[in-house]
Amino acid sequence: MKEVLYTIPLNDAVNADTECPFCYIEREVENDLLDFCLGSCSSYMEADVRAMTDEEGFCRKHFQKMFAYGNTLGNAWILKTHYMKINNELGEEVKKFKYNKTSLKDKFKKKAESENSMVNWVRKKEDSCYICKRFDETYERYIKTFFHMYENDTEFRKRIENSKGFCLSHFADLCDGVDNYLPNKYKEECFKLLFDVMQKHMARLQEDVSWLVEKFDYKNKDADWKNSKDAVQRGMQKLKGGIYG
Repeated sequence: MKEVLYTIPLNDAVNADTECPFCYIEREVENDLLDFCLGSCSSYMEADVRAMTDEEGFCRKHFQKMFAYGNTLGNAWILKTHYMKINNELGEEVKKFKYNKTSLKDKFKKKAESENSMVNWVRKKEDSCYICKRFDETYERYIKTFFHMYENDTEFRKRIENSKGFCLSHFADLCDGVDNYLPNKYKEECFKLLFDVMQKHMARLQEDVSWLVEKFDYKNKDADWKNSKDAVQRGMQKLKGGIYG
């Protein structure tokens, strides 16, 4: 299959030979979004962009990454108008707030959602993030592209077969994607490929971590480290995703 613009990032991720190409993509897309928010294009100075960041805000993880990015002025501009919006909304929530009297029966009754309007307003804010929303939209396109390439590119299938597999989180997304994006004639074959590569490399990570533990035994102090030196970070990535270091 001839490489086109939308397949390049996925090919690059597979070629990176990491524990999970989608963790690699996640990092690249997230960095691009941070650059958009805070980088040299100064999108934080654009009223239409800040209207969206004011409305959607950012989650804790992305606020931390924005701070680590290092653009103090950019972060301050984003916070300035976001605070104006949040404080206006908080004032409105306070005005209309009414607390509920709780009976003894209510104290023992589990509720699916709080009846406290202030709690619900805050929770809604916590679940909203400008970067998360745009990442989710982009990520879903990469999942679709994966299966388009799987269906149309035999070389791509071989590269996945010879890859190190995926983290468990992205593996689950791919299993879901088989159901949603592949014709029935490819499903059995694709599930077998995914299961085989995952079992092979989950076992490899177990061996790497186990040997790392053994290396701390004085009897093995002169033994070869094999592939265990970075086994902890790779092992954590395989189980929960993300790239460490």
